[in-house]
Amino acid sequence: MASGSKQSILKRIGLIAVGIVVVGALIFTFSQDARQAVQNEALNKMGDAAVQRMKDSGAAEGGVAADFINIPIEAREISDGLYQATGVANAQLIATDAGHILFDTGLVTQAPKQLKALQAAIPDLDLTHIIVSHSHADHSGGVKVWKKEDTKIIAHQEFEEEQRYLTELQSYFWNRNRTLFPFMPEQPPTIELLAYGGVEPTSTVANGAPYKFTQGGVDIELFALPGAEGADNLVLWLPQKKILLSGDFFGPIFPQFPNIFTMRGEKIRKPVEYIASLEQIIALQPEMIVPSHKNPITGKEKIMIGLIKMRDATRFVHDATVKGMNEGKTVEQLMMEIKLPPELVLTQQHGRVSWAVKSIWEYYATWFHFDKTTELYPVAASAVYADIVDVAGAAPLVKKAKDHLIKKQPVHALHLVDIVLGKDGADKTALRVRKDALQLLLTDAENDLQNSYEIYWLTYRLRDTEEKLAR
Repeated sequence: MASGSKQSILKRIGLIAVGIVVVGALIFTFSQDARQAVQNEALNKMGDAAVQRMKDSGAAEGGVAADFINIPIEAREISDGLYQATGVANAQLIATDAGHILFDTGLVTQAPKQLKALQAAIPDLDLTHIIVSHSHADHSGGVKVWKKEDTKIIAHQEFEEEQRYLTELQSYFWNRNRTLFPFMPEQPPTIELLAYGGVEPTSTVANGAPYKFTQGGVDIELFALPGAEGADNLVLWLPQKKILLSGDFFGPIFPQFPNIFTMRGEKIRKPVEYIASLEQIIALQPEMIVPSHKNPITGKEKIMIGLIKMRDATRFVHDATVKGMNEGKTVEQLMMEIKLPPELVLTQQHGRVSWAVKSIWEYYATWFHFDKTTELYPVAASAVYADIVDVAGAAPLVKKAKDHLIKKQPVHALHLVDIVLGKDGADKTALRVRKDALQLLLTDAENDLQNSYEIYWLTYRLRDTEEKLAR
């Protein structure tokens, strides 16, 4: 299908959904239930449109994004009285004789279907609490769908601050995310029901001060554990069952090297905080972990091995980075040198060791590396790329870049062609070298660490380069 036709279809879908929301607002005076039904129908259409965007973009075929979007929305009982509504992000429900407790709310566009699935499994669903693991939209976005007038909302003490900066920088982060995930809409939604933010906790949990209560004979313990997916991480512990509802504390894979650094953009996460948070979970000795993405993990021994390896791997990278800094090594040296020892090897499909090294370095020492005076001033190196081309010539620079490709040094090649393209962005010879260098990096990424963000970025740059070559 032509891109223009796709855009036309998506615009029509969007207009239909907007119209439904407007109609819902008009009938609000007459029927709150009718308003909710219309809103949910609008959200369902939005969710269906998002899936269609993925299929049209090809992102639904293979890759991490496809793993999530292809998960069916259904309710299942994963332990006695503990239910889960699956989807891109899961919503967990704890059933008690005195009402029900929801942990995480899923995406707003999937929340109506998840609510319907749980209502089919629990016809007398009566929600007393919503507990939000952190401020990301795939965990907090559905609050507006689930919340009733008297529902209590519990979040981390830092939740509102994290939500504030993500709201204020939404346009900036949206554009970055859309670069990696082209199936996203061009602009963030502004309709109140769909718009990010606006979640107001009725209670918060502070670091080092667990929040505990009992409802219908079920003990609930909430721990503020920062460092993983941000400063506002909250987990729920069921001590009677030894089950941990972890949100995104471990990321989408368990065990994995943690995503201390987020290439899409967000605050740098604190590695020492994350190590301390892992220590607290290790002390609980869970027998089941229920993440808000993908399936539960069971087996105490397996879980403990994974927890300890994640803690020790994070500590190893942190300590090696600090040691290298004290020895006077550059950040690039340490990014290249620091590797996990065989006994601590973890998948780096989400978090990556070399990026964590750079993140830790800049967390402690900021952006000024004490080696280039130019870093102190608002003149980028690219400001003199045209001068370099004028002196050296584009052809010799491109030839040297090709030499680096022959030596399997694609990053060296990219540095050189970036200089050439800095003067003439349409230089076809330089663009062809850039394409070859990016393809080599992509092949290596797919055959080695399989880091999803690296693959998405390289795929985007290849697509951009091919479009320039086709002009």
